[in-house]
Amino acid sequence: MSHTVQREAPHKATRRDWIGLAVIAIPCLIYSMDLTVLHLAVPQITAEFKPSAAQLLWIVDIYGFMVAGALVTMGTLGDRIGRRKVLLYGAAAFGAASAIAAASPTAEFLIFARALQGLSAACLAPSTLSLIRNMFLDDRERTFAIGVWVAAFSAGAVIGPMFGGLLLNHFNWHAVFLINVPIMGILLVIGPLLLPEFRDPDAGRMDILSAAQSVTAVLAVVYGMKSVAENGLNLVAFVAAVVGLAIGTMFFRRQRRLADPLIDVRLFAEPAFSAALATNVLGLFMIAGMFLFIAQYLQLVQGMSPLDAGLFMAPAGVIFTVGSLAAPLLVRHFQPARVVSTVLVIAAAGFLMLTQISSATSLWLLFVGMLVFCIGMAPMGAITTDLVMSSAPPARAGAASAISETSFEFGGALGIAVLGSILTVVYRKTMEAVALPMISAEAREATLDTLGGTIEAARALPAAEGAKLLAVAHESYTYAFEVTAAVSAGCALLAAFIAGFMLRAAPQR
Repeated sequence: MSHTVQREAPHKATRRDWIGLAVIAIPCLIYSMDLTVLHLAVPQITAEFKPSAAQLLWIVDIYGFMVAGALVTMGTLGDRIGRRKVLLYGAAAFGAASAIAAASPTAEFLIFARALQGLSAACLAPSTLSLIRNMFLDDRERTFAIGVWVAAFSAGAVIGPMFGGLLLNHFNWHAVFLINVPIMGILLVIGPLLLPEFRDPDAGRMDILSAAQSVTAVLAVVYGMKSVAENGLNLVAFVAAVVGLAIGTMFFRRQRRLADPLIDVRLFAEPAFSAALATNVLGLFMIAGMFLFIAQYLQLVQGMSPLDAGLFMAPAGVIFTVGSLAAPLLVRHFQPARVVSTVLVIAAAGFLMLTQISSATSLWLLFVGMLVFCIGMAPMGAITTDLVMSSAPPARAGAASAISETSFEFGGALGIAVLGSILTVVYRKTMEAVALPMISAEAREATLDTLGGTIEAARALPAAEGAKLLAVAHESYTYAFEVTAAVSAGCALLAAFIAGFMLRAAPQR
């Protein structure tokens, strides 16, 4: 039976709290698995639907942007009606949306289904993190619990490539969505038995206009960016971006006036809070985009099977899991600003290694570079998340966790959109500069859109000419990959500067 739990003073977590933490890890694990598996499924989706470059980015990215746009609303909703309730409603909706995605007959329908997945997934992350904030009131226990929470996402990155690779070797891409359905069903059964309910007894009414503004602002800006990726600078993209920024400005102004806002803007006055969020955005900006591009590079350029590509990338998830669990130990002995800025510099070194893969004679440089940037990024998420959550009172844990998760989701989705747009533009420009007299004008246009389109065009040519076209396309994609790695290295150094300067006031545990 649902009940509201209030704790007057910090105390040690109970056995039920620790068992509940294991239950909370389930949706985190599935979220990460779903994203990783989809990366591996992109070549199969491209072959079946033949999407444009913009449609392919939407298929991968609409999920993250819908999550980012709706997180604040769902986190605040959890404060009002109960965090466990929102978590379970979200699990049911996520399972249903996954089944719809599995049955998608077209690229457009898959984009719609992924949007539904994103809306339902927005219920999961803030609910799980806000439950942790209420279940673990001791500072050290909460820091460790958040490390476990982040590690669950990383464990999904380990399991996802291996399990997804096996799945894609025996079934088509539709199956990668169906695995979510039974697991969400298990969560619906055991969640009410093991998770306590928390809500803010003094929470006000939900402001529907603010909720609509937050979603609209994010999606309008994203639409403008993706329009630039497909068609270059144009009026529609400019108008969409301006409208999105204007609505976002109105949203924040409205939050200052409301007695019970979706976002408590006073939290942003804390330098450590704002710096942690900025670091989250830049960190996930780099990670999400690069992992997608590595998965495509391994399969489309190196010719790996989904299983082989998944096994190649699996050690990255192991590093993230270990790094997340090591974060509490690091901040116990060193100041957070020093830890975060140092690991980000290490990440920058890994990204710089990826800018040289075209000169390597094997995949070892790619593998080592990937592991180095993962070692750098691994402890960061747990540290910055704990800084954000410790800044908010338990009654506002849902809103605070939503802000933290929004920074992660928006950073990840923005990374795929921006870095994906950069990769697409560089690939297109490089291919345009190469003379390809062996193919028709129609096929030529297909080669300028995506590497998958080029592979399809090459199959229609005689063997020798097709091989020449593929060689040019592989070189173009590799060069575009190196450019995005250089941009990621610059972002890592920028994030290191922000963290080193603005997190100085954050206390050492």
